[in-house]
Amino acid sequence: MASPYPQGDREKVASKLPSALRQALKVRAAELGLDIQDAVTTAITNWRDQPGPGPQVDTAGADSYSTWLPAGLYDAFRTTCTERGLSYTQGLAQAVQAWLDAHPSPNQPGAGLDPERKIVCNQKGGVGKTAVSAGIAQAYAEAGKRVLLVDYDPQGHLSEQLGVQQIEPGRDSLVSHMCGEGQGDLRDLVVAIDDERFAKRLHLLPACFDGFLLDSTLGILAANKRGFQKEASLEVALRPLETDYDVIVIDCPPSLGIAMDAALYYGRRRRSETAGVSGVVIPVLAEDSSSTAYGMLSEQINALCDDLSLDIDYLGLVVNLYDSRRGYVATSSLEAWKAIGDPKVLAVIGDLKEQREAVRKRQPLLSYAPLSDQAEAMRQVARGATR
Repeated sequence: MASPYPQGDREKVASKLPSALRQALKVRAAELGLDIQDAVTTAITNWRDQPGPGPQVDTAGADSYSTWLPAGLYDAFRTTCTERGLSYTQGLAQAVQAWLDAHPSPNQPGAGLDPERKIVCNQKGGVGKTAVSAGIAQAYAEAGKRVLLVDYDPQGHLSEQLGVQQIEPGRDSLVSHMCGEGQGDLRDLVVAIDDERFAKRLHLLPACFDGFLLDSTLGILAANKRGFQKEASLEVALRPLETDYDVIVIDCPPSLGIAMDAALYYGRRRRSETAGVSGVVIPVLAEDSSSTAYGMLSEQINALCDDLSLDIDYLGLVVNLYDSRRGYVATSSLEAWKAIGDPKVLAVIGDLKEQREAVRKRQPLLSYAPLSDQAEAMRQVARGATR
């Protein structure tokens, strides 16, 4: 509802806002020397100017909130919410959260900066997504960055290879948080990889068996829960952890479903980022079937970008398990990958024994064989995937 402002150029509006967002808005406005009503005006105006809704915000427990806005702005805001299929509470929460993200606290150096997000993906199985995800995460941690490695594949190979138990069905997990059913702090599920080489900088969010049902669950929620944006579900779940890390690496399942859309959306270029910081790393093999799978993934990325007006950067290709002794198919395929040019080939990783041995011993590759060619190739991929 609205009532006249004493000066006549503004009106008092009443809505709802989660208490945490309301407090953060109050503190941030004070830190920046701004009037709260001006901050909210800017937040709503910028949000309406976006081509579509932003990441979904948890509005559970939202309380009454009122402020003064320019006459007509709140009516225009409500119209935009209706067009985007969002509740007014969700729309306001998205607007305020986006404003907070774009206006970090001057008293917290580095606060508000987005972590680099590396989405390691290919709908073809057996190309080495897990090995590449683990390898580049280790390389970043070795280089001094705080890294979260997310086992987003319900098969759980990454968790298993690092000696970490998968989360059992029905328990609190990344999936439950993506579906709005999280029972606790997601940080409580994160496991530190205990290895002196990484100095407690490498953490793993384990896989969960419930992930096998993620596509269908997200689809049902999108159909039945107003304002639920399935593509933003991974971001909504991981956002509270982002300030703890410099790099987040997502080991994706071999699929092209809704869960993959959520991972791609998470790796999009945010407004605060420059090109080539976050995006997709695509492991491939030197064979024809990998080329077909790459084409299918590219089509999905292009469709998602067109539908939601996104920019998703290709950070590069990794030609994995390469063996020139396989003859013309292997060598000609490698040349074809290199000829693409953009995305570039970040590294060619041979089919060597060290990775398999590290997996058997449940050890990180860069700890088990730090001087191996495979370990150096992972460092090369990590360097090449960061601008």
